[in-house]
Amino acid sequence: MPHYQTWEEFTRAAEKLYLADPMKVRVVLKYRHCDGNLCIKVTDDVVCLLYRTDQAQDVKKIEKFHSQLMRLMVAKESRSAAMETD
Repeated sequence: MPHYQTWEEFTRAAEKLYLADPMKVRVVLKYRHCDGNLCIKVTDDVVCLLYRTDQAQDVKKIEKFHSQLMRLMVAKESRSAAMETD
């Protein structure tokens, strides 16, 4: 399970994974209060991408990315076109 060190690498890999097969991809957010870590995992049961942070500024980035993926999951328009516009 690759742990990404930079946010940009993680988002590129997660978008690529989602666009490859949107019906199999799922996203998990987990916060551990005792450690103060927020973890986002994107997986399709074959590839698992993981990004962990304890920085408060990264929470906004994760929230924005997560809402972008959720909009794509419910959109009826072309998924690739919608991802490129955001």
